[in-house]
Amino acid sequence: MMSRGGVSMGRTLRVGIPILLLAAVGWYASYVTTILVWEARKLVPWLVAPALVALLAGVPFLVRLLTHRLRRRRTTPAAAGGIVVLGWLGAAVGLALGAFWLAYGEYLQDRAYVTTMRVVTDPVPELTARAPYVVGEAQAAPNLGDVTGEITDVSYLPDSDRFAVLVERRGWLTGYEVGLVQEVPLGGNSRAQQRCQFDVSTADARIGGWFTHNLGRKISAERRGVRFSADDAYVHCRGDTPVVVVPLKRQTGVLVVTERPAGVALYDGRTGKVTITDDTTKVPGPSYPISLAAEQREGTAAVGGFADWWFERSGWDASEDGANEGNESEFTLRHRDGSGGSAYVTPLTPQGEASSVVAVSTVPTRHAGGGLAPLTVHRLSPTWSSPQAIVALIKAEYRDVCCWNDDEVFEVVPTGGSTWTATLGSAQSIRYRVEGRGQVDGREATCLKNADGVLVRCAYAAPGSPEEQELQRRERQKQQEEAANGSPDLKDLATYTDERLAELNRRISEEVNRRLKER
Repeated sequence: MMSRGGVSMGRTLRVGIPILLLAAVGWYASYVTTILVWEARKLVPWLVAPALVALLAGVPFLVRLLTHRLRRRRTTPAAAGGIVVLGWLGAAVGLALGAFWLAYGEYLQDRAYVTTMRVVTDPVPELTARAPYVVGEAQAAPNLGDVTGEITDVSYLPDSDRFAVLVERRGWLTGYEVGLVQEVPLGGNSRAQQRCQFDVSTADARIGGWFTHNLGRKISAERRGVRFSADDAYVHCRGDTPVVVVPLKRQTGVLVVTERPAGVALYDGRTGKVTITDDTTKVPGPSYPISLAAEQREGTAAVGGFADWWFERSGWDASEDGANEGNESEFTLRHRDGSGGSAYVTPLTPQGEASSVVAVSTVPTRHAGGGLAPLTVHRLSPTWSSPQAIVALIKAEYRDVCCWNDDEVFEVVPTGGSTWTATLGSAQSIRYRVEGRGQVDGREATCLKNADGVLVRCAYAAPGSPEEQELQRRERQKQQEEAANGSPDLKDLATYTDERLAELNRRISEEVNRRLKER
């Protein structure tokens, strides 16, 4: 016969073991539970509609049931026709209120993202032009050497003015193979580069990997409740050690669920260790999630009332045509003042059919704390033409340099003040850049420069601009040289000195060779 102690121990084991197993599974499945919690919280606004339908439709029946119970009747009679009508009416009202809440909840969500927005008429801070993303990606492959993996991410690191490339190792149960950080100057092919190899035996996790090779699972084991967007992650080389930087996000709110920054995760490519830190000052790149900056920029549609938001009468959109199609927003650019700061910059067009660029939004790539970073919308005066119109203008005004063979016009990005910059060339070699301003004296002011920024010529120089001053200086210098040479008649070559004639012949030959190469 079993003693009472044995029975008590048996009950404890029967209850305790399942609890321990559930706790162990919950701890191991922290990544899965985090995803479930995040997705469930996003579904809360959608649950309001069926809850209202059930509540309002059931109230008449509940009232009738309680009435009969208060009269102490043993049975509840069938609902009368009026109760049924009230039930259907309540269901319809609940459905209408639920549908309205879904729309109004999205409006409140956008409003929550633009709480830090500031609309100003100040010029856009001076920014530094960089090589387009497509060029950074195209120049990465030739520099990978004998690497057999696949490029999964190309990111721009504004602190060092480098492009970072993350290469994924082939196979299901594998991590990353190598990180490549390279310089991609506007004026030529990539020069400085650094490769750092992952230790495939100890650092075998990656974003989106399988089972224990999933980097998201490792991050959730270190800090529960946080998630990330794969596009926010990038790699940098700390000496010979690759480090994957993953900006993290957390959720806030109940009926209106939004996201906030939550530090960064650092994945050591040698040891496989994941470190979570809220001190992002030493991270050699953006620490504020670019996906969160995009959410804030998209939230500008809610700057007005609900009716304006619903009928798209307020706010701005990213410009999605021309050279920027497919890569039209959140350009990572450095400040030109040498402060080391950088920002996510987006040209904005008004809601509706208009395509002219009327404003530029900026969000810093670094931000301390767990709140939203400041979003600043700079209104432009004068406004710019759309990127598509700018591309057409460049092809018309500089047809001798654009666009032959594989050459094309790449990103049209804001570069501060009232200026934009478009890059010209191929994915393997940027040849020129065109810098322009908005409508000046009834037309767009544009100047052609070589890839290094040296002025070539202007189709129309803005009055008082540095380009106009440089052209005037060149004209004065030319006049002085002609005066020093006796102002020879350009039509009469016999008046040229031997040195002057040789110089003219050399310049003609160089120009002919240049044009032949471009064709």
